[in-house]
Amino acid sequence: MTSPDLAALLEELYRDKQALYDRHVEGARHVSAYEFNNTYQYIVNRETAHLTWIRTALEGAGGQVPQQVTPLALPGGKGRDRERAIIDDDGRQLEAFHQKWAPRVADVSHARHQIMLRVILGETLEYKRFVDQMKEGREDVLGRRMAG
Repeated sequence: MTSPDLAALLEELYRDKQALYDRHVEGARHVSAYEFNNTYQYIVNRETAHLTWIRTALEGAGGQVPQQVTPLALPGGKGRDRERAIIDDDGRQLEAFHQKWAPRVADVSHARHQIMLRVILGETLEYKRFVDQMKEGREDVLGRRMAG
């Protein structure tokens, strides 16, 4: 993979990850269940790190950080129904992100960047697992509370 090809791939990845990040930030504003909101805060925090990693790799490859990102729509509704719709949609969005990027990461010949991208994809699957647990109504997504 040439440096311009790598830069183009990283620019596209950055756009997709930024859109997902923005969507999770907005989703967290509407998911008020305490444990679920904490899970969103965890995901947003990690995605901030992912964006920093991608931005650094992109700049190192001579690419430009995209300034405009197409937002992902947030499901409508009210109350718990909206929370459920947001969580369900996030599961689909995370799965789609992984499906799109997993095959493309194998083409990255730069070892450090490939490892970074594998970490991002692995954590994306972890977030999908979190969302699946939230859909089940589990409140121990990030761990169990201590007694008392």
